[in-house]
Amino acid sequence: MIDLLRKPPCTVARLTTRVLHCALLGAALAALSPAPAEARLRNDRPPAIAPTDDYTTRDDVQEFIAEIAARNHYDPAELTRLLGRANHVPAVLRLIAPPTVTFKRSWAAYRQRFLDPVRIAGGVAFWQENEAALARASEQFGVPPEIVVAIIGVETLYGKITGKFRIIDALVTLGFDDPRRAAYFRSELEQFLLWTRDSGIDPLAVLGSYAGAIGLPQFMPGSIRNYAVDFDGDGVINLRDSATDAIGSVANFLTVHGWQAGEPTHFNAIIEDRERIGLLTDAGIEPSFSSADLALQGVVSLPAAPAGMRLALVDLPNGDDDPSYYLGARNFYVITRYNRSSFYAMAVLELAQALRTAHARP
Repeated sequence: MIDLLRKPPCTVARLTTRVLHCALLGAALAALSPAPAEARLRNDRPPAIAPTDDYTTRDDVQEFIAEIAARNHYDPAELTRLLGRANHVPAVLRLIAPPTVTFKRSWAAYRQRFLDPVRIAGGVAFWQENEAALARASEQFGVPPEIVVAIIGVETLYGKITGKFRIIDALVTLGFDDPRRAAYFRSELEQFLLWTRDSGIDPLAVLGSYAGAIGLPQFMPGSIRNYAVDFDGDGVINLRDSATDAIGSVANFLTVHGWQAGEPTHFNAIIEDRERIGLLTDAGIEPSFSSADLALQGVVSLPAAPAGMRLALVDLPNGDDDPSYYLGARNFYVITRYNRSSFYAMAVLELAQALRTAHARP
């Protein structure tokens, strides 16, 4: 679960599990997130600063240690010990690099990865095994069970692919050797160190995605500290081994970010003239247009959206073919807070529909 310039779910991609995952998908997850990773050609960008065998010999790392120690009453000697045992992992930089300029995103291809029989069957089994927890989460947070199951399915194939990278290695590598988003990953490294310290977890032993995401729902450390819940009531939040905690945490995350119980997520869009919709697509995916606003630009929702509902025109490129268009409501936007990709949100919603249908069969 991470925003990486609207990339697919990088949170489930792994170096050693990437081939396995793609085989299970029946095609070539990004997706962030996580987990959840899309197979693609990538540029190998060299780090701005050549990595060293011991990160603590670097001035920027020493500055980080001093700041974290002062801000969080963290023993600087312990921080030095931990960061001194972090490894530079070139594979992390390769996996997180943006696609080549010739790469053409395709919603049709992306969709096919997640609407496969293995993922649908696995989701029904996960739902049946966790029926009580999903029902309780739906009642408490207002999020339908199929949405929670679909997110966990897209992220980690229901916990089967949670990552083999040491989180401290991934976050140190990204925080100090990838200049594009160093500040973000250093912040997540701080959150990781605080979470493991406060939870009594060995930070050198936690495994996850190449982007630093953890557990069945692939929460980044900051999200664990802010949104994860002890939903099984055992006194410990454990997203790595407790499906119940993962279910409650996903539902809580969506609710905190504005999920509206019982509200629709999206509508099909009828486009009269694609030349007229630039104003709508350029406005982004946060709902801001009324049905009247859309009609003025030749866009109509199918079925008709409720009166007063704000919508966003979501365009999903299909390589050299025509884009697919949808109208996203507030709940669609909320899913993109989990992974900031319209591809991701629509994949979750279509998988959720398939799971709901399959789960209802006798």
